[in-house]
Amino acid sequence: MSHPVSRRHLIQSAGATALVAGLPAAFAQEAARRFDPKPTGWRRFEVVTTVKLRGDAGESTLWLPVPSLDTPWQRTMDNSWSGNASDIRMTSDGSTGAKVLVAKFAPGADQTLVLVSRVETQNRAVDWSAKPVAPADPADLKHWTEPSELISTDGIVRKVATQIVSGARSDREKVQRIYDWVVISTYREPKVKGCGTGDIKAMLESGNLSGKCADINALFVGLCRAAGIPARDIYGVRLVPSAFGYRELGGNPASLKGAQHCRAEVYLKANGWVAMDPADVTKVMRQETPEWIKDAGHPIVAPVRKALFGGWEGNWMGYNSASDIKLPGAKQAKLGFFMYPQAENAAGARDPYDPDSFAYQITAREINA
Repeated sequence: MSHPVSRRHLIQSAGATALVAGLPAAFAQEAARRFDPKPTGWRRFEVVTTVKLRGDAGESTLWLPVPSLDTPWQRTMDNSWSGNASDIRMTSDGSTGAKVLVAKFAPGADQTLVLVSRVETQNRAVDWSAKPVAPADPADLKHWTEPSELISTDGIVRKVATQIVSGARSDREKVQRIYDWVVISTYREPKVKGCGTGDIKAMLESGNLSGKCADINALFVGLCRAAGIPARDIYGVRLVPSAFGYRELGGNPASLKGAQHCRAEVYLKANGWVAMDPADVTKVMRQETPEWIKDAGHPIVAPVRKALFGGWEGNWMGYNSASDIKLPGAKQAKLGFFMYPQAENAAGARDPYDPDSFAYQITAREINA
């Protein structure tokens, strides 16, 4: 078995490289200057999710994630829905509080459900110089240090976390070490289906630290929890292009299928809940330029790596932080996370990645009024 940290040597051996071939130097200079997503006010979006179960699916049930957050960086204004279902209702998962739109369909062709959500979001960045925040509820913080089915905190996860934070003197230093380790030791694999599975124990045991956001940020969250730091993933979707020129850090509002993205938060005693997103650093490294950037200090990567430790851009909408969620009335097992539409009929769960039978589209528009 390869050692979980072996890729560190690969990255370090690349050294401080020149700009990727063919990439304008002006972009790198502008990126280094401009990627600074500090709060500048609220933005309002209307997000429309349309799902169609093609053909005659028989008697079916469809579940959609609904934005469930009311935070200093996101507010849900309202939700409405329509479709040809025999019954549509909004409910909440009893364990996680995640809101779920549930639609039941009688047998028939092209079963359709449309969810319209209006949300407000804003950029987010921690003020490291601010006075310490009031302590949070200890029971809530304890919950966010506990394992889930996919995010283990014992065994190899605890072993690696202990190695990473050894000698660290504060919770912030521990998180910084874990963040840096994840950025250096993992890499994005574009061929992974969806956002990945998020089974961090399997990642570490295999030594294959590739994946997408649900893998890489879950690893970050699990290592933080194993080190005693409350942490959680937030599952959502990118809405519009990045204001800072990074193609891979935004979405096409006319077609957001495939724009699902999970982010992370950690709780620091002096700062409260703080934004984190090491997975997006690895995405910039792998996909922002024609060639794979393997130097985390590269001028294209460095400003993103710095800013996403403590901040993120408000061009993204979160649904929930739910793990091990049991969809109401579902026959299928619990979901590790709930970020994609889900459907089920007499034959069992439908594959949300199968466009021939499970067609969905997400669009967004910014509301200026």
